[in-house]
Amino acid sequence: MKIIKGLLLLIIVTGIAYSVHAQNYTTPEPAQTTQPGEYENGLYHPCEFSIDGSVVGILHEYDFNSNGLHRKNYRFGGDAGANFFFTQYIGIGGDAYALAQHSRSFVDTTTGNLIVRFPIGPVAPYIFGGAGYQFEGIDQIVGGGGVGLEIRLVPHFGIFADARYLAAVKTADYGLARAGVRLSF
Repeated sequence: MKIIKGLLLLIIVTGIAYSVHAQNYTTPEPAQTTQPGEYENGLYHPCEFSIDGSVVGILHEYDFNSNGLHRKNYRFGGDAGANFFFTQYIGIGGDAYALAQHSRSFVDTTTGNLIVRFPIGPVAPYIFGGAGYQFEGIDQIVGGGGVGLEIRLVPHFGIFADARYLAAVKTADYGLARAGVRLSF
């Protein structure tokens, strides 16, 4: 029992001594080159979360032939997505879209992507790539990548457009284009 009391007393004394030492010791502050909350580019931030909504258009490979484009095969719908940027340049994102037609599922396809953006003032071109799952028609895995452009004139609101090529496992590959608005936090 005396050993336990001795250990407790030693722990308490060590804790008090450390506390007193920590209060008296301060490290010099590094010189700040920017104001708090200010980044190299004031519109695109690290640790940024954003949500977006857009219109979607899909064009399949078989929509082209020697006579040109068959407009009857265009399919349109809506898309919702969320993104998180770990740094000002690198992030991840996910989105789901549904096409305007009679379908057996609420969401036609979901995808997850790695995104690399290049902010230049209010404009940020970006590239992305990843994979997802198609629920409509034939259930299958899809994967691909694309390019896009986001424009922000104010810190938390922007417009964007992107296009991607999706390779499907069981059916023909297809292209997807989105245009919409993005809210960032």
